[in-house]
Amino acid sequence: QVQLVESGGRLVQAGDSLRLSCAASGRTFSSYGMGWFRQAPGKEREFVGGISRSGANTYYTDPVKGRFTIARDNAKNTLYLQMNSLKIEDTAVYYCAARSTVRLINSELYDYWGQGTQVTVSS
Repeated sequence: QVQLVESGGRLVQAGDSLRLSCAASGRTFSSYGMGWFRQAPGKEREFVGGISRSGANTYYTDPVKGRFTIARDNAKNTLYLQMNSLKIEDTAVYYCAARSTVRLINSELYDYWGQGTQVTVSS
C-alpha cells in the first residue's frame, strides 16, 4: 500500500504558474502508475492526467493540455503537477492518485488517494 500527501496549493492570480507535489511513502513508488484529479466546488471529480511508472509516458485531458505537465522523480518518491497559464476555472482541490494495476494511461481507475490540496485562481 502507498500513502500520498499533496502540497503546494495556494491562492494565485490568473496567468500565474504553480507546482504541486505529491509525496509517496510505503511500497516502491516506481511500481505505481500515478495521476492527478481535481474537484471544483459543486462539481464532480475530474481527471487531469496520468503518468506511467517510468515517467516516459503522460496523458492529459483537454482542459489542461498544453498548460499542465505531470512529472515524477522515482528517486525522491514524488509526483509533480506543473500548472502554467492558470485560469479561474482551474480553481479546485487537487488530488494525486496511485494504482498498482497496469492500465491504459488514460484510464481513470485508481486505487489510492491523497487528501488533496486547494488551488484557488483569482482574477
